[in-house]
Amino acid sequence: MTEANERARAERESGEQRETKTAAPSPPPVVRRVADLRDATAGFRADGERIALVPTMGALHAGHLSLITHAARHAERIIVTIFVNPTQFAEGEDLDAYPRTEADDLAKLARLPVDLVYAPSPREMYPDRFATSVSVTGLTDGLCGTSRPHFFGGVATVVCKLFTQARPDIAVFGEKDFQQLLVIRRMARDLDLGVEVFGAPIVRENDGLALSSRNAYLDEKARATAPKLHALSVHARNLIVDGHAVPKVLAGLRSRLTEAGFAVDYAEVRHAETLSPLDIVGDAPARLFVAAVLGETRLIDNLPIERQRGWADQAPAHEPR
Repeated sequence: MTEANERARAERESGEQRETKTAAPSPPPVVRRVADLRDATAGFRADGERIALVPTMGALHAGHLSLITHAARHAERIIVTIFVNPTQFAEGEDLDAYPRTEADDLAKLARLPVDLVYAPSPREMYPDRFATSVSVTGLTDGLCGTSRPHFFGGVATVVCKLFTQARPDIAVFGEKDFQQLLVIRRMARDLDLGVEVFGAPIVRENDGLALSSRNAYLDEKARATAPKLHALSVHARNLIVDGHAVPKVLAGLRSRLTEAGFAVDYAEVRHAETLSPLDIVGDAPARLFVAAVLGETRLIDNLPIERQRGWADQAPAHEPR
């Protein structure tokens, strides 16, 4: 072989190596029918592997992806579901406008240890003459259950169906929707579904805004204001930790959020397990829950109230502006 041919081969092999290194990973396989989902999970189960389910409505962001990382610590196989569930939207809400970005979602999942994506159609989930719903009482009273009374019935029903369709060992949900997490955990226990429900910590932008698919609705001005929801909540939480009266602190929080441009839905302190309202924070686990509308976008957040302030949420020296 001539020197020129050797050089050409070396360049070609080098190019092939570079192409291999930079080629985008393949997305996980997608199934859209219950029968296909069960065929896949039967194979996982036959191999003695634990299955984790990560239910989503798509429009995936870093918060969703963190759930997958959390799931990987507890199971060998991970299934992500993508389904915009119509039964949890009331008339006039954003069902039609809710972002649907399946191709982009699959590209993001390609870089994570996801074995299967279940993306059913509404007809697959709710066939003709579907007439069953799941209701969880108590935990759904107040907070989002007041302003969105339809919501938790729709969530409980669809998650119950996902659990019975996939039959996972564990499921992971984000703590941003903390009330939802408790509702699903209670449903799984009460109905003996055999699924251990884990909560994963809230993932935030650098400015503190909790990640949400609906953040895409915020215009430039609203996006600049939105982090105040978290900043003012942290300030209120730290006042409570310092011993200030809960009712007075909450009244101040509502007032400051309103001054900042939010339409406040609720700002409450609740027991972190029963969601009973608390006017005094003693030894019971407690959380501060906040929901407010900015422009046309509803934002929610929550913070644990601990005896010692968290390292990342130190009270500012002055009230946030």
